[in-house]
Amino acid sequence: MHYDTHAFDMPVDRRGTSSLKWNKYEGDDIIPLWVADMDFRSPSGVMKALISRVEHGIFGYTLPPKELSDLVLSMLMDEYSWKVEHEWIVWLPGLVTGLNICCRAVGDEKSEVMTTVPVYPPFLTAPVYSRRSLVTVRLAKDEQGYAFDYELIEDAATPNTGMFILCNPYNPVGRVFLETELVGIAEICLKNKMVICSDEIHSGLVLDKDKRHIPIASLDHDIAARTITLMSPSKTFNIPGLGCSFAVIPDKGLRKSFLKTMAGIVPYVNTMGFTAALAAYRDGESWHCSLVEYLRENRDIVFDTINSLPGLSTTHVEGTYLAWIDTSGSGIEDPTRFFELAGVGLSDGSMFDGQGFVRLNFACPRRLLTEALERISVAVAGIDDDMHKGVTTHGGKE
Repeated sequence: MHYDTHAFDMPVDRRGTSSLKWNKYEGDDIIPLWVADMDFRSPSGVMKALISRVEHGIFGYTLPPKELSDLVLSMLMDEYSWKVEHEWIVWLPGLVTGLNICCRAVGDEKSEVMTTVPVYPPFLTAPVYSRRSLVTVRLAKDEQGYAFDYELIEDAATPNTGMFILCNPYNPVGRVFLETELVGIAEICLKNKMVICSDEIHSGLVLDKDKRHIPIASLDHDIAARTITLMSPSKTFNIPGLGCSFAVIPDKGLRKSFLKTMAGIVPYVNTMGFTAALAAYRDGESWHCSLVEYLRENRDIVFDTINSLPGLSTTHVEGTYLAWIDTSGSGIEDPTRFFELAGVGLSDGSMFDGQGFVRLNFACPRRLLTEALERISVAVAGIDDDMHKGVTTHGGKE
């Protein structure tokens, strides 16, 4: 049965729900399109499963349901032809937790952790929190979009570089990497004896019909033996607040180090997290297919609108529901503040090591997105007016 995409048009009032996304601008006329959660109701199967679990009335310590583990293994095989064993799965209360555990579990305080930028902010903070040195390499960019600069990555690697953190699909630039691109990264990591920590939380949100997600660990046995893959149903099915993620760690020694690092610090996944994850993977496929279709249309609206505005540009988003917007040609001094004053809350690119950029989350009802883009358009159009008047523009409206 196909889920009705019109259901995603229905607004859901998130005010008064302690929403991180919406509370940031509580009391202000600012549309929040910043943090990466969706303004859509989760699949009905997930809600029914949660209600049933609540009605049971007991919320004790909960083991990973065997059915959930079986579903994950089946999903990885069906989607990616990746054969995973039960013992390779380590359940986590969040993917960011997994990033931080990875950094602590590999190497020592003399080790370096490498990643490419711009990138999801926890990639930049996890190594520092773990007393590791952070090494960043900027992505290459051309008219087609963003790509790895293999020569720079190779040059940046040292004998102390113990880990490479990969983001695929890539937050914030929206790339879904080709097999050849992943092989290029894997070869550098194998040559330099680096472990790969691969954040694949957006793997279920590939928007281009001619693209497919490829877990880097699925490429071959040698790569899998040096890879910790982090996944979750949280972004795909809009259940991030329920805290259920998992790591796939084929190598026994690496898995032992990961588990030892978790011991006594990382809590178990909660009852509702497991319940929602199981229902999402089991019953959410129709909803998921319709979601991707809806996001694809939202993406195209954002791309066309932003690239029609003077001084702004964005690249094609192959996966995720996040648009990475370059404001460097606009003369706007503080783009995040500028758009807040225009009535739209976006993520500050400097947090991603992308100064002059903002990130826009387009996973919201189309009417809300259209309103936000109209506000952005009016504010940008006002820059020329202010320039003609000799006014220095710092924001859209006071």
